[in-house]
Amino acid sequence: MRRNIRILVLAIFGFAAAGIAQNAPSARLAANALQNSQPAARTNADAQQSAEQEVMAKLVPHEGDYVVHDFKFADGETMQDLRLHYTTLGEPKRDASGRVTNAVLVLHGTGGSGRGFLRPVFAGELFGPGQLLDAATHFIILPDDIGHGKSSKPSDGMRMKFPHYDYADMVRGEYELVTEGLSVNHLRLVMGTSMGCMHTWMWGEAHADFVDAMMPLACLPVEIAGRNRMTRKMIMDSVKADPAWDGGNYTTQPVKGLRAALDVELLMVSSPLQWQKQNPTGAQADAFLERSLEGMMRNDDANDLLYAFDSSRTYNPEPELGKITAYVMHVNSADDFVNPPELGIAQREIQKVAHGKFVLLPITDQTRGHGTHTLAAVWKGYLEELLKESER
Repeated sequence: MRRNIRILVLAIFGFAAAGIAQNAPSARLAANALQNSQPAARTNADAQQSAEQEVMAKLVPHEGDYVVHDFKFADGETMQDLRLHYTTLGEPKRDASGRVTNAVLVLHGTGGSGRGFLRPVFAGELFGPGQLLDAATHFIILPDDIGHGKSSKPSDGMRMKFPHYDYADMVRGEYELVTEGLSVNHLRLVMGTSMGCMHTWMWGEAHADFVDAMMPLACLPVEIAGRNRMTRKMIMDSVKADPAWDGGNYTTQPVKGLRAALDVELLMVSSPLQWQKQNPTGAQADAFLERSLEGMMRNDDANDLLYAFDSSRTYNPEPELGKITAYVMHVNSADDFVNPPELGIAQREIQKVAHGKFVLLPITDQTRGHGTHTLAAVWKGYLEELLKESER
């Protein structure tokens, strides 16, 4: 087996994550995580969170909007004023030639936002004093993608008349924000979770000389097909099948269709081992399901959900993986329903990347299915390795 395909034997970090990680599509499950844990796990998690919040109190995030005028989408549609919201930490530093040397771009998943990375399980492990991406020494950029967070999206008022964006449009929006909005001309690192993982591959191909290192977390660098595509289509079809959706012109959310869609999404981010341990009786399982769906329903808009899942329709970085010159550390977890390891795709495709390595995290008490992508304590040792290697 080539050196760039690696199976991780995970050390125990002493991290007692209490539930599914934040950020998409698992962001809407985070509110139930602590409530659904066993008492000992909650106690440990509370202590961990308290310590991390001390670190978080020292971070000073800045939020802003960058408006792109006459943004042309890949399908030819144009939007007069496209709002791209962002959060940043730290300040850019430049070398003698004016090149930015410390910028880090972190990309969220489907249904998430940049601020999702400010939670203790991520920022508390990476952005604090002396940590790998210390905000005192790095310029950290956390965008809200098109259709997400506080950026322009269908629920702002255009509904189904909103341009039908895809991943290529989203990556181009990220690039416009970074280069024009924030005046950054080079990235030390691009990393992303789930959808952001897929965008990371696209950055490496479209802007090869712009990026030193890449860390895609929880995705595959090929066209979305098989069960992954089928579950996405189930989500979209469920919404559209509800008569209350009314072609996107509803005045109240199409509850039946939205609930059916979120049932599928819940399965996508599930963690069988942890869910069984946390819900060992039928009554507990039923209560967890109801709590989870209630939390998701409060925050979701049907049209936004449709657009977000449909945006993956043109994704396929596989033919141009050989163009990537950045150092790559690709990380998936063995309990990921969305990207199951038995497909063997990541192991095969990483061989096309000149400086690429693949790590498969085994199932442990620290992993949380697809949501492991946001639990930085589990994989930050591999980020450290990537940063050291890409320095050379």
